Amino acid sequence: MSNSFAESQIEEMKRALMSLEGKNERLARALSTARTELQAMQDQVAQVSEPPAQVGVFLEAFPDVREAEVAVGGRVMRLGVAPEVDLLGVSIGQEVRITEQMVVSDVLGYRRTGQMASVVEMVGVDRVLVNTDASTLRMVLLAGRLRSGTVKPGDSLIVDTRAHIAIEKVTRKDVEQLLQPEIPNVTYSDIGGLNEQIVKVRDAVELPFTHPQLYRDYGLRAPKGILLYGPPGCGKTLIAKAVASSLAHAKGGSQPYFLSIKGPELLNKFVGETERHIRSIFARARSLASHNVPVVVFFDEMEALFRTRGTGISSDIETMVVPQLLAEMDGVEALDNVIIIGASNREDMIDPAVLRPGRLDVRIRIDRPTREGATEIFSKYLTPQLPYAEQTLAKYGSGEQAAAKMTAAIIDQMYSQTENTALFQLALATGGNKTIYVSDIVSGAMIAAIVERAKKFAVKDTLAGHPGITDVHMRRAFGEEMAETMDLATTTTPQEWARTTGLRGDDIISVVALKDTEAAK
Repeated sequence: MSNSFAESQIEEMKRALMSLEGKNERLARALSTARTELQAMQDQVAQVSEPPAQVGVFLEAFPDVREAEVAVGGRVMRLGVAPEVDLLGVSIGQEVRITEQMVVSDVLGYRRTGQMASVVEMVGVDRVLVNTDASTLRMVLLAGRLRSGTVKPGDSLIVDTRAHIAIEKVTRKDVEQLLQPEIPNVTYSDIGGLNEQIVKVRDAVELPFTHPQLYRDYGLRAPKGILLYGPPGCGKTLIAKAVASSLAHAKGGSQPYFLSIKGPELLNKFVGETERHIRSIFARARSLASHNVPVVVFFDEMEALFRTRGTGISSDIETMVVPQLLAEMDGVEALDNVIIIGASNREDMIDPAVLRPGRLDVRIRIDRPTREGATEIFSKYLTPQLPYAEQTLAKYGSGEQAAAKMTAAIIDQMYSQTENTALFQLALATGGNKTIYVSDIVSGAMIAAIVERAKKFAVKDTLAGHPGITDVHMRRAFGEEMAETMDLATTTTPQEWARTTGLRGDDIISVVALKDTEAAK
């Protein structure tokens, strides 16, 4: 009896011991958790209680003495560096953390904000001269990531003006869209009706490139630029593109570049911005030409940008823009592969200093096409390979004959000066009158538009079950083009209409359409 009682007591004591051991383990875990949480709270309190750290811009390392030159708040200071910081791995321009004891304790990233500046000139591999607000010039250091040779004059940079360091290159779409070089695929054979003008352009532009020694023997210099002037839509832009392609072949197949600059695109209401764009354009041209590649800088609508100084009514922007262009053109003199081409249908508005010998010293008038020229232009668009209607082929015999006969019919209508082709009666300031016929306003662009209209009419008829181009399509296209021309004359002032058509001479008082717009169709 006593033995069984003793055994039960022992079992009960074992159970109590096991319970106490479990409680002890739980208590130990709770204490460990509390210790961890207390340590974390102490760390947080210590972190919050730390004094504020300064941030500076790293400029230069001195690993032998573990010191760094840092720009802090506009001051350049030489500070000690903590042992855990990889001093050789810090790049110039990066931000660093500075403790209360003025020790560099950590390396941060690059600042993403700052003042915008434009590169004026490269000075060695690590410095640039930049233009900031109000045309202020500054010499700044390039950050480490900008020292790979990608920075060029005209580029836009983010600059920390207090540390005097350029941090980042920024691509500004308003400028870069003007500077993207175009690779033209237009040749002289694509241009119709301008054979005489093309010969003049080739003599002025290509001879210095193809025969440089001959030019040196005779003491001649290559022209800096040429001006193509005349009525709109007559092929000035096409000639400029063909020049770039032709120069490529003349230079042994080098890839040509064609920077097409439309005058109004450069105009900016902010002071100095237009001039900055011009500097960027010529900087890009110099950069491209430095690789022995022909570069054509083409200014379209030149009178909008470089008009005669003193003629502005509400603005005097031309007094700053024209001198900037003149300075850049004079600077192009030493380059071998850059040619400037200007195009304008109001050459009388361009500042005379731009047109003087030594700048745009070759001037070529691109006039309206003659009868033979118009026939040649038609042949570029109305080709024998086009799908002609069966009745058209039956009438003329072949696609070649159809194109020739249809072209001849439209040409006869265009260049005959009769009552049927008289469009306007102009009243002149001198008291006289002048009749404008279709032949007086013909242009290459008009011919291309007529053929394009005819093709669209043919496409619509093809969808309706009547495929092929016919005489009806050509006559309808010609009528609609003339109707739109007459409608333009009645909805604009006489002076505006005269500029659009490229007419010159006495001032026009009024323009009277001699045909009804609907009747012209």
